[in-house]
Amino acid sequence: MHRPPTAEAEVADELAARRPDLLARYAAALPGARAAVLTRLWRGLAHDPLPWIAARERGRDGLVLRLSDGRRLHGPHPDPYATGAYVTAVRLDGRDYDDPARLMADLAVPRCAAFAAELGHGTASLALSRAGRRDRPDEWPVSDWEWEQRVVDGHPFHPACRSRPGFSVAEQLAYGPEHGPVVELGLVPVPAGECLVTGAWPDRLREAGRVVVPVHPWQAAHVLKRTCEERLAAHPLMSLRTLALPGGPHVKTALSARLTSSVRDISLASVAASAVLSDFAAALAARADGLLHVTRTLGAVAAGSPDLAAVLRESPRRYAADGERVVPVAALATTALPRSPAWLAAFARLALTVGLRLLEQGVALEAHGQNLLVVLSPSGDPLRLVYRDLADIRVSPARLARHGLTAPGLPDRMVTDDALALRRKLFGSLVAGALAGTAGTGAALRDALEAAVRDLPRTPDLAALLGGPLPAKALTLMRLSPGTGGDQWAELPNPLR
Repeated sequence: MHRPPTAEAEVADELAARRPDLLARYAAALPGARAAVLTRLWRGLAHDPLPWIAARERGRDGLVLRLSDGRRLHGPHPDPYATGAYVTAVRLDGRDYDDPARLMADLAVPRCAAFAAELGHGTASLALSRAGRRDRPDEWPVSDWEWEQRVVDGHPFHPACRSRPGFSVAEQLAYGPEHGPVVELGLVPVPAGECLVTGAWPDRLREAGRVVVPVHPWQAAHVLKRTCEERLAAHPLMSLRTLALPGGPHVKTALSARLTSSVRDISLASVAASAVLSDFAAALAARADGLLHVTRTLGAVAAGSPDLAAVLRESPRRYAADGERVVPVAALATTALPRSPAWLAAFARLALTVGLRLLEQGVALEAHGQNLLVVLSPSGDPLRLVYRDLADIRVSPARLARHGLTAPGLPDRMVTDDALALRRKLFGSLVAGALAGTAGTGAALRDALEAAVRDLPRTPDLAALLGGPLPAKALTLMRLSPGTGGDQWAELPNPLR
């Protein structure tokens, strides 16, 4: 029986045609990429509330998942906070699997075929990213975009950590930040009367009676189906669709491709609310005793559709004094910074102090390693936080009112007084995401949290963090539930219990 070529083979064929110099490095990177994706998948299988897992049984030699059809899946004891690729194989009914895509296909559960294909492409893409990574000097980067481009593996816990469906090998090499390219953004002029514009759209992106919208070249080719005569060079950041303009702000472009979990557009509602939300966040940050800055949205535009839109934001580097550096939390693991127990505890104390204070006042940040940045002293000590991208925060009018604040006009999806929803948003992104990804293991996370929480005010939100399981997005379940909107949640063992 003829089998179609795997995603790994397809990438190898494209490399042979376009970049034969990377073939050997790509082949060498494949085993590690499979283990990295399999480790993330095993985390989801071990903890997500998947309806076809009947029981989970811990034994001396690992964890056994009993499937509803009677089969048994065996793997190592899971550490839901580990970032290393410690799962090299699992066993399904006596057969070993080191390939996450093949495992998912042979599980034969609902909607597994599409997810298996996604895992296959993500594994190949991860190997490509590792093969194409640039050698990094020992000294710390000077520019903000260099920090971002050090993040090669993507999301530390998502099985689709490097999934880029719809991107050819040539496009990944041309646009993926880990490959260090300069991306030529297209410039599309649109009559001003056809645009929704908020904030101060800069003069250099205006013409007589027209607003000039920066467009990602992938979007121009695959969605807008047009060529752009004028171009603007920029450096891609870790989100791929956000880029740093030379000497200027960051531009978030419309990129209607699914990266990791979902298609992230720039909705008309988010453009309309951007200026009000930016002012609101700045006012909240002013209440954080100098421990938090929020990058301001300078301007936003939508030309009648989420497919042709852009947002300009301040660069986080403006919040660093001489000698200080602003580092995305996701990039901390790529540094030579000695993340000692004392350093991790200091960083956890800073992050929890800020996150819990804002939560008490009525705002739950989506403080994962991409949105959250830390200002480091010249010696590497964590001093302050910078937060960017307000699109996924949650705001509680009732909590705001208790502190004499008023909620601005926000999209309905941002507004909730549900304490569980607010806590999931913050704890799932900050503790199970940014802090866990920085700590690297459950034991290191536990030690950092134990030291950090001693000095924190005893609030109901802190009691919830200390007293129950830790919420985390059920990333595997969400990929297997494409028709279900919104976030779905898993409960991880609390490292503090």
